[in-house]
Amino acid sequence: MARAHEQPIRITTAAQSRQVDLAQRQKRYGIAMAIRTVCFVGAVIAGANHINWLWPVLIVAALFLPYVAVVMANAANTKGATEMDLLDTHYHHNELEHRDED
Repeated sequence: MARAHEQPIRITTAAQSRQVDLAQRQKRYGIAMAIRTVCFVGAVIAGANHINWLWPVLIVAALFLPYVAVVMANAANTKGATEMDLLDTHYHHNELEHRDED
């Protein structure tokens, strides 16, 4: 039996399942690591072709991307934690009030 003080939550505030959230985090991490690999390969190619301004930029990007990837992968899904109050009783009073007709 539901407690009297619990409010029903609308389905729009429900967070995704843990498996979906984990899969999305792994995908973001994989994409960031793929970009890091491209940066390393690009730095080697740029260095071999004597493009002296490009390879240091790509090395710095490749060194910075693991931090960004970890932060992105650890970012929690915040769909259920919004500042808006989406409870069915928006003004926190009963919709059908009992009135004494005296």
